Amino acid sequence: MAQNSFNPLSNIPNVTKNIIIINVLLWLATVFMTKLDLIDHLGLYYPASEDFRPWQIITYMFMHGSLAHIFFNMFAVYMFGRVLENIWGQKRFLTYYLVTGIGAGLIQLLVAYFRVHSIEAQLSPDLINMVHDEGGAILKEGKNYVDPLLKQLNLAIHSSTVGASGAVFGILLAFGMLFPNIDLFIIPLPFPVKAKYVVIGYGLIELFAGIANFSFDNVAHFAHLGGMLFGIFFVLYWKKKDSDYGRYFY
Repeated sequence: MAQNSFNPLSNIPNVTKNIIIINVLLWLATVFMTKLDLIDHLGLYYPASEDFRPWQIITYMFMHGSLAHIFFNMFAVYMFGRVLENIWGQKRFLTYYLVTGIGAGLIQLLVAYFRVHSIEAQLSPDLINMVHDEGGAILKEGKNYVDPLLKQLNLAIHSSTVGASGAVFGILLAFGMLFPNIDLFIIPLPFPVKAKYVVIGYGLIELFAGIANFSFDNVAHFAHLGGMLFGIFFVLYWKKKDSDYGRYFY
C-alpha cells in the first residue's frame, strides 16, 4: 500500500516556490563553495568598482550573507508572496518581484553615487585615486583605512549589496495595499496591527534609519525604500489598467 508523503512545498505556488529554492541553493553554494566567492561575482557593486558587472543588478537579489538574512527574507516571500501570486498569477507576480528587486538595486546605486561624491568633495584627487585603485584589494584582506573619510569612501565603492530585501519590501507594500485592514502579528508586539500601518511603519523606519546612517550603514535602507517605491508605481498602474483588479483594494 502506498503511503502519502508530506511535502512542505506542495501548497506554495510555482513562482514563489522557485524563488525560495533558487535563493536557498545559491546561499548553500556560497557556504560550501569556499574556493569561489559567488558574492564577488553576483553581489551588486558600485559601477566604479572593478568588481562591478551589469548582471549584478539582477543576481544580487538572489544572494544572502547569513542564515538569518535568507531565513527572514524567504519567510516573508513565503508568507506574503504566495498570496500575491495566487491573486495576480505567475507572470504578473514574477514581473513585480523582479522589477521591485531591480528598482531597489538602482536606488541603492543612486544613493551610493551621492555618498561617494559627497565624500570625494572632502578629499584630494590623490587620495581619491588611491581608494579607487587599492581599496578593493584592502577590503578583501579584511582590512580598511583608518581615516574615517577614506574608510567610508572605500566601503561605498568596493563593498557589495546582497539580499532579496528590496523585493520583499515591495511584496509587503503590495500586500498592504491589497489588504490594508488585515491584522498582522509583529514580534514582539503582543497585539495585532493592520497591514497598512505595518507598511507605513516599516517605510518610516527605513527612511529615518537611512538618513541617520547616510555616510555608511551595512543595511541597505534606501534599497528597501526603492523596492516599496517601485512597488507603488506598479500596483497603481495595474489597478488603473485592470478594472477587475480594483476589487482587491479596500
